[in-house]
Amino acid sequence: MTYWSIQTMGRWILILGFIPGVWSGNWGVTYENQCALIGTTVDLKCEYDYRLGSIVTLVGWSKAQLVSNKLSLVPLSALPSPLNHFTYLGDYRGNCNLRINNVQPSDQGAYYFSFATTLGSWRDDSSYAALYVKELTSVVQPSTAREGDTVRLICRSGCPDPTEVAWLKDGQRVWSTVFQARREDAGSYLCATLGKERVWSASVALIVHYAPTDVTLSANPSGDIDRGSTVTLTCSSKANPPVAQGGYRLYKDGEYVSSGQTHVISDVQPRHTGRYHCQAWNSLSWRGSDLINSSEIHLNVQYYPVNVSVSVNAEPIVEGSSINLTCSSDANPAADSYTWYKRTETNSSNSLLPVGSGQVLSIPSMESSHSGLYVCHVRNSRGEGNSTEVVLAMAAEQRGSQLLPILAGVGLFLVALLVAALLLFRKKQKNTAEKNQTDLDSRLNGGASNSEEATAAIYSNIHILPSSPDPYNTPATQQNTRRSSEVEIIYSTVTIKPSIRNKPRHKNSWSKGREDDSSVIYSSVVKPS
Repeated sequence: MTYWSIQTMGRWILILGFIPGVWSGNWGVTYENQCALIGTTVDLKCEYDYRLGSIVTLVGWSKAQLVSNKLSLVPLSALPSPLNHFTYLGDYRGNCNLRINNVQPSDQGAYYFSFATTLGSWRDDSSYAALYVKELTSVVQPSTAREGDTVRLICRSGCPDPTEVAWLKDGQRVWSTVFQARREDAGSYLCATLGKERVWSASVALIVHYAPTDVTLSANPSGDIDRGSTVTLTCSSKANPPVAQGGYRLYKDGEYVSSGQTHVISDVQPRHTGRYHCQAWNSLSWRGSDLINSSEIHLNVQYYPVNVSVSVNAEPIVEGSSINLTCSSDANPAADSYTWYKRTETNSSNSLLPVGSGQVLSIPSMESSHSGLYVCHVRNSRGEGNSTEVVLAMAAEQRGSQLLPILAGVGLFLVALLVAALLLFRKKQKNTAEKNQTDLDSRLNGGASNSEEATAAIYSNIHILPSSPDPYNTPATQQNTRRSSEVEIIYSTVTIKPSIRNKPRHKNSWSKGREDDSSVIYSSVVKPS
């Protein structure tokens, strides 16, 4: 290779060896072995010598090829190669250089030069020009790096390294071959030789791993959501390795809702209103140290007025008082229209009559004509709703409801009066019994010497007193009766004359003694209870 060719080709065709030739008039060929990169052009250097006085009539190049498992020399013209792939640059006076264009791996091998002169021919199978075909290779170390790791770019060929190379990433020039990896450095890298010919290496990828960033939460549909509709919340992020399904979590007002990249609310209700955000993590942040939160989005659920109610500011309502009826509701957006109605009843119809507007219906001075049933009608941009009917009545018209406590009081008074009457009656009976006993005692003491008729009368009086329990009384009543009798009856001395000994005895006679007894003294001493 000449000095000019080395300079213009940027020294990417390199000389590995030189076989010296002799210009002494002796037969012979000298070669230079070459190393070429795929896609380049290479010149095989060659010089030959022949006997003085002869003229070169034929020159040719062959390549050693395996034919039927046997190494044979095949002329270049017989090889299956593109047109002008081989070009003879030599002459008939000692220069036998051969150029190979667009070198391919199949061009690697041993090349032989032969010639003929007027005095004879030359072919030496023991000497040849060797061509080594190599590929330009780009290397990224490491090929997979975490964000912040050091990365080096290395260009290799197998031939002596080219003097100048350039690096490109995704078609853009890279000026530094050593750098700190960033996520934007990920991509395809290759190196290329500089000079008259440019040879490109195969590309190699740099993978940069990093924790999730740019975490976002979106709602579909976006904006205000109608009650009962369906909304889908989707969380996304930039991360390598990508965030798995289980790496996403959804929160509402700071409270955990669900995991997964997508959350669907099929029947949106007012309780779903709130501020939502999502959280993402991957294998670089699995311990929770680098959990990244998205920005919050506000889910605003809109619905027509519900839970419409009416409150009254004064209880009880009296004639002449100032009354305010206040209408309230749960609505989003807030109710913007309030209409008040009063139910009117006639013989032929029953209808609602509008009586006012606004959230508060004011009655400055209550009159009987204001009494009746009132309804509040509420409206917003999503719909409308009614309250239940509210009764507005003055205290004078509520006498019916006030009779109940009065009747209850009267009833209690009558019960108390009845109990008192029963106690008085019992006390009166007791006093009467004591008085009768006193009279009996007086008669018994004063009539001991009277006739048999008086004695019989006394016995008759004694039989009136209770002597056995009432079969209709309970044991407790019988005990009380015995105690009462013991307290009220005092037996005195009863004298029975002998003249009536033979007279038949009364079947309930208290006398159980012998018939010849002249007298029996009965005595009863009772301790008052």
